[in-house]
Amino acid sequence: MEGYYPPVSFHFKVEFTNVSNAENDSRFQSVTGLSVEFDTETFKEGGENRFEHVLPVRTKYPDLVLKRGFLTKDSKVFEWCQNAFQRQVFVGATLLVTLLNEQHEPIKSWNIVNAWPRRWSVTDLNAESNTVVIETLELRYNYFTLN
Repeated sequence: MEGYYPPVSFHFKVEFTNVSNAENDSRFQSVTGLSVEFDTETFKEGGENRFEHVLPVRTKYPDLVLKRGFLTKDSKVFEWCQNAFQRQVFVGATLLVTLLNEQHEPIKSWNIVNAWPRRWSVTDLNAESNTVVIETLELRYNYFTLN
């Protein structure tokens, strides 16, 4: 029966393997964009008017969106983003998103290949609310492999 029940989605870690190995840079509160789909192309066959053929062309990956509490210092991931946005130095990163079990052991891993920062933002600063400042990082990447 081991492995029968679906795992929980809140126990995971994100590692920027060639950017940072700091513990604070692996803690994110959400990861979205781990999906893949096919672009398609339609083909109309001569003499066949009942339907069009829809053929797969290439795979397409959405942006990977990472959210965490805003770190005020000592973040190599933030420095990596700033190098891209301020100096236009783009260094492709390799990320490893790992789903963990109750014993903190890996269940599944997504290896994100050649990621670069597309957008960085923080939540609105508002004196009328009592919320944590959240940093959002949107990454463009080539593809991922599932381990």
